[in-house]
Parts: sequence; C-alpha cells; structure tokens
Amino acid sequence: MKINLEILEASYVYDAKEIKELNTKALVPKMMTRRRLTRNAKIAVYLAHNVSFKQGKIIYGSSFGELPATANILNSIANKEPISPTHFQNSVYNTAVSYLSILNDNQEEIVTLSSGDKTSQKVLQVGAVKALKEETLLLMAIETLNIENIEEVNHCGSFLEAGVALKVRLTKEEPTLNVKNTTPINHIPNALQEMFLVAQSFKKGQKNIIEVAL
Repeated sequence: MKINLEILEASYVYDAKEIKELNTKALVPKMMTRRRLTRNAKIAVYLAHNVSFKQGKIIYGSSFGELPATANILNSIANKEPISPTHFQNSVYNTAVSYLSILNDNQEEIVTLSSGDKTSQKVLQVGAVKALKEETLLLMAIETLNIENIEEVNHCGSFLEAGVALKVRLTKEEPTLNVKNTTPINHIPNALQEMFLVAQSFKKGQKNIIEVAL
C-alpha cells in the first residue's frame, strides 16, 4: 500500500555539538518553564514554530530518546549518588513533545516511536496512516547525543544534535518529490536520514508531495 502526503512546511537543524540558535527565550518566555526543557524539547519547540504548528496530532521519533537525562541517571547510579527527580522525569521518550504540547495547550494525540536507524522512516509511515483521517499532522524526529565521553562510543556521526519536522496532510495528487535524487547530509544520525531527505527536497511555494510505502 502507498499513501501520498503533501508536505506543507519543513524545517531541520543540526550541529556538531550543540545547536545554538533555537530562540528558546523568545519562544518560551517563562524562565521556570524554559529551565525545565530538555535539549530535545528545545529543538522540538523551535522546529514546531518554524513549521507553524500548534494544534493537532504529533508523530514523534527518536532512536536514543532523552540520552543526556538517561546518562545522568546512569552516572548517578555508578557513583552511588541520589538520582535527580528532574532527570528521572525527563528520561522518558516522549518528554520533548509532551513539553511542546503543554506549551501550546495541545490536547491532541501524540505517538512516540523508536526504531533504531529506521526511526524517521517509521514516523513517515505512521504519519501516512494517521493522515488517512484527513487531518494536518506534525511529524518530527530528534536526536541529542552530546553527552560526556560520547567520543568513546561514537564513530559514525559528526553531528551530535539534529532534528527535523514536517507538517503534512493527505493528498490524492501525484508525487512531485524524488528524495532519491537528493544528496544526503553526511553524518546526520541514521535515525533521521529519511525525514531529512524529505525536508532537504522541500521547495517553498511549490507542490511538495511524497509517496510513502507501507
């Protein structure tokens, strides 16, 4: 089965260590709320703003989830120190989009996926199925891998923070984008590659339609 999605808006960001220009202070004016946000959440807020999305269903993917919070918990256990309640609270996979939904008072459904290197591919597939209800959806995938001693285990990616967002809806029109002709950004986490290719192919002011095979 194949489903065609129209890409209404697309945005992506990446950096070797930490994405600097996320405009978090302006997007989240309340200091106490801003301080609670994880790196994934800050990227999610930034990307959602870029694609003008506040209300609706969200399909979110992350292969490693809230890795900094998880690493802090494991370090506490290893050092026989108390575990921070904040790190524990922020260690679940849907932390980023939960904060995003709270900030936007969005009470619609959130689906969170983690499928290793196929994570963003699965986000596209689940998003295509959800779009059959003829709703506008936010598809998003984020990885933040910049933890202490990451260089000891990371030999694949040069960009430790990256995120991508697509605002989509169902269409019966024929595909206009061929992502196979798009040159991928080298060393973006493999979990994000499928959606990054779509976002890179997006052309503002034109019809942007992809075919998603289930």
